Amino acid sequence: MDGLDEFEKQLADEKKAREKSEKSGRDREHKHRHRHRSKHHLKDDGEDRESRRSKHRSRDDDDLKGEERSSKRSRHSEEREDRPRKHEKTSDPHEDLPLPDDEAPTRTPKLERDSWMTAPSAMDVDYTQRGAKKVVKPPPSKPDYDLKIHKNELNVHLQDLADGKKLEDLDTEEQEVDYTFGDAGAQWRMTKLKAVYTTAEQSGKSVDEVAIGRFGSLKEFDDAREEETELERRRLYGEGYVGKEKPSGELFQERKLDLGIRRNNNSTGEGKELPRGEIFEEKPPQTVSVQVDATTLNRMKAQLMKAKLKKSPDVAKLEAEYNEAMASYGNPTDPGVIVLGKMDNRLLAGTRAEAKSIDNKRGRERGLVEENEDMTIEDMVREERRTRGQAGGEGMKAAERIAKDAKFDTDLDYMDENANKLAKRVQKSEINLKNAAIGEFQKMNRILDSCQLCHHEDKNEPPIAPLISLATRVYLTLPTEPELSEGGAVIVPIQHRTNLLECDDDEWEEIRNFMKCLTRMYHDQGRDVVFYENAAAPQRKMHAAMQVVPLPYSLGETAPAFFKEAILSSDEEWTQHKKLIDTLSASKSGLGKQAFRRSIAKEMPYFHAWFELDGGLGHVVEDSNRWPRGDLFAREIIGGMLDIEPDVVKRQGRWTRGDKRLEGFRRRWRKFDWTRVLTDG
Repeated sequence: MDGLDEFEKQLADEKKAREKSEKSGRDREHKHRHRHRSKHHLKDDGEDRESRRSKHRSRDDDDLKGEERSSKRSRHSEEREDRPRKHEKTSDPHEDLPLPDDEAPTRTPKLERDSWMTAPSAMDVDYTQRGAKKVVKPPPSKPDYDLKIHKNELNVHLQDLADGKKLEDLDTEEQEVDYTFGDAGAQWRMTKLKAVYTTAEQSGKSVDEVAIGRFGSLKEFDDAREEETELERRRLYGEGYVGKEKPSGELFQERKLDLGIRRNNNSTGEGKELPRGEIFEEKPPQTVSVQVDATTLNRMKAQLMKAKLKKSPDVAKLEAEYNEAMASYGNPTDPGVIVLGKMDNRLLAGTRAEAKSIDNKRGRERGLVEENEDMTIEDMVREERRTRGQAGGEGMKAAERIAKDAKFDTDLDYMDENANKLAKRVQKSEINLKNAAIGEFQKMNRILDSCQLCHHEDKNEPPIAPLISLATRVYLTLPTEPELSEGGAVIVPIQHRTNLLECDDDEWEEIRNFMKCLTRMYHDQGRDVVFYENAAAPQRKMHAAMQVVPLPYSLGETAPAFFKEAILSSDEEWTQHKKLIDTLSASKSGLGKQAFRRSIAKEMPYFHAWFELDGGLGHVVEDSNRWPRGDLFAREIIGGMLDIEPDVVKRQGRWTRGDKRLEGFRRRWRKFDWTRVLTDG
């Protein structure tokens, strides 16, 4: 059985070898036919046809020879496979049996080409197509460098260049801009200018190219650059700097000069010769005068005196500088520019140790500050002196802190949790302080210009109110019509004061002299007198004045009771201050003539009436909005005492020039006028 198994294995191996050889023969024949057909259908451009034809024939002959060699190899391999293997030893008796008919090796016949393959090659025939013209490719066109102008082009001068004009012939007219430096649109223009530089740096493009895309023209770009320079100078030199308000176009002119574009304004004088032998005086360059204030003058004066004491060689130079500064301070070149010194606003004086700058991008740009928690005792004392007596006081500061807190709530829990936040003071930056000082200065100027009791020195005009008697610091005038009692007067300080508590000792001495003389005059006429001041609206900055109203003796004795009842029934029911301030009792208790000035703070709105020379009754006004306007509070009391019609009481007139009452009052007053000592000696 073992011999039979080996015989079957041998037959199977031989069968596999025959199938493998037949398969390899079929693959070679298929590859040959495919290569021959592909080469037969190749297209030729007409060039080198003979060489290609010879190569094709040689390749066909090589293929035929290769096929014959492959067929011979296949037959030899089959014959070798049919022969018995001599080296193999077998004991099978059926080893030499003939193979079956179906397994007999088949000999492949000799291959012959078909007729179409032996026909003449198609490479030898030239084919033409009738009616078709050869497409001749046009030569490549030259690049067009001509200037193309779009219909929406903003730069109108490009059209002039397209029309054939030269750069030298273009003369851009000066166009007046409709904005000024530092107006509401300045921040937008500066942001746009910064975006140009940022985009040019990030994209790698030139600044001019980006500027044309952003601004539309280089002229507007140069105007923005000029505005940036001007705003930087204003921040550097402060409020006293006098510069340009609109762009002058000098940067754009420099750009044109760099490009070789020059204006030909003197076209008619081209052949004109320059004068010879004439000497021209060189004009000194115009320098921008810097405005100086009183503080700067005091420092220069102190430096000059110190140099004189030390006999320094710079005395002449310092004296010349001081004289020049004094001349410019007395006669400013620009009357529209006024310098605010440290004396005009206490908040600008000294170093502000209570505030420190915020060191971030927004803080540096806007100059923001915050409270400095690391203050020394000296810094706290300095802050107290500088901020003492401000309008509103601590209540105003608390209101500012609450206004800055968007999440503020009146709940006690919120106040306990945010005690540290609410305890901080809101510090104003230098810019805000300067703006507040400028606003206060402008408001005060408007009030002074319209004040009827002030002497206008710039216009050399006396007050509109009729002048009865003039002392060195105070003068006497008539009240406005209609009067509540005939023969009244008004005592007015020459300096514009918000209330009489702001007056100094010299002014109060003259006020008391007028009060004494008026009391004597009215007593000589058989009448008593009441003095009162209404300073209930300090925010209006009205000119301080003491009204003088003569009364009959019978009403003069009961006048304190009328005023006391009116004060107690006025204003708020619950107040933070005493309803009634009795300065008359304080004067009798030892304060004397200082009773009024030491009983009421000058920063508070108040009303006070004098029934004697040293004192009377006063009241601190809690809510000025509920207080009667003007002198209506006192006029209602006195009008009720004198039984005057309500329409007369409510009418509060204005002073006019050429008052008819002036001569009659002067005749009565001449006997008691103490100012005659000053004039007559």
